[in-house]
Amino acid sequence: MTGHVAAKLMNLITVNVESVRIGHPLPFSLRGEDGRLLANKGFVVQSRGDLQAMVGRGFHLYVDVTESESHHRAYVGKLHALVRQDKPLGQIAVAQISTSDLDTPRVSSDDGPNWLDLQMQTNALLRDHNPAHFLERLEKLQASLSHHSHRNPDGALFALIYLSATEPRLYSATEAMLVSVMCGLAVREVLKWSPEMEATICKAALTMNVGMIELQDRLALQMEAPNQAQRKVVDEHPTRSVALLQELGVSDDTWLEAVREHHNKAPGTLQSRSLGQQMGRLIQRADLFAASLAPRASRLPISPAVAMQASYFDENKAIDDAGAALIKTVGVYSPGSFVRLATGEIGVVVRRGLNAATPKVAVLVNREGMPTLENSTRDTSQPSYHIVASVSQRDVKIKINLERLMPLTLPTASDRPW
Repeated sequence: MTGHVAAKLMNLITVNVESVRIGHPLPFSLRGEDGRLLANKGFVVQSRGDLQAMVGRGFHLYVDVTESESHHRAYVGKLHALVRQDKPLGQIAVAQISTSDLDTPRVSSDDGPNWLDLQMQTNALLRDHNPAHFLERLEKLQASLSHHSHRNPDGALFALIYLSATEPRLYSATEAMLVSVMCGLAVREVLKWSPEMEATICKAALTMNVGMIELQDRLALQMEAPNQAQRKVVDEHPTRSVALLQELGVSDDTWLEAVREHHNKAPGTLQSRSLGQQMGRLIQRADLFAASLAPRASRLPISPAVAMQASYFDENKAIDDAGAALIKTVGVYSPGSFVRLATGEIGVVVRRGLNAATPKVAVLVNREGMPTLENSTRDTSQPSYHIVASVSQRDVKIKINLERLMPLTLPTASDRPW
């Protein structure tokens, strides 16, 4: 098949060459005008010279929108925007998309969020230190996460906790998303903070480790312990993150203080701290939980129940205010965690229950030890279905289909009022 014939079978649209980020993985495959593949998704363009050599004299770069639903959404969305703005037909006909268009998350959708897309968008954002559009993209990402966590909080926790425990790639992005969602839910449902304070802590959580993203992902795949130089970067990253955020246009003192304080391990009540320090403490306890869930090359993850209990007590082994708020929010058995029931069945928690220890569970393995094919749920507040133990994901031996189980996370009339 010739290149021109192949191109006719594709749906090629022009990419704005100036929007391709140098030194960062491509969020899409790049093609020539005849459809030939120039660079795979994930390829890193090292310099503008390399990009120009790829483009060639007088040519453009293209993507095939049929290769990715997110690309198609971005292109169609841009066309709709131009039509709404009454732009001339000639301008609409030559519309281009940029990498920022492709990174823009959906704020709402009848079909629910694509969590894998949001992972990629978060990953790209945390590595793109361009002050021209960093804050705008961060606001859109935070608004999208907030929308989905408001619409279906159990679904957001289910997806992110499961991905944290099973997906070693994009470690820093998944951790940032989970901590942001956990803190947002805690301050809204338990601490009753204002929407403005909720938005601030969510953005602080997303950006807490922006000063060491590359190292954070490298350490997740590293067998040996951090060396002295790496440890120095880890120890100094709160200060580095604050400095970088200021360069990127962040001027909110509370946000910056929360990032600066998010590794402060000094015990004490929330009331004894400033607002920024309170946010930093909540982030620190949620981060401890999230980091414990994630698999690393050097160690296996622990169960969400054990991780949550570890964040419940402070450095003096006393109950921690922030940890207690998170436990009350997420539950002892959080959505996305695996449990064994009194019936002998093994399942995954899909919804929080009336109290922290009685969630709703979707059965994955029946009492005979066989995988189930139907979406049966159990209310663990009933004595016959009470939880007898947490189960490690690696011991379940079943790969979850998020799309199939996500409808079970939607609230019902018998669930908690939030």
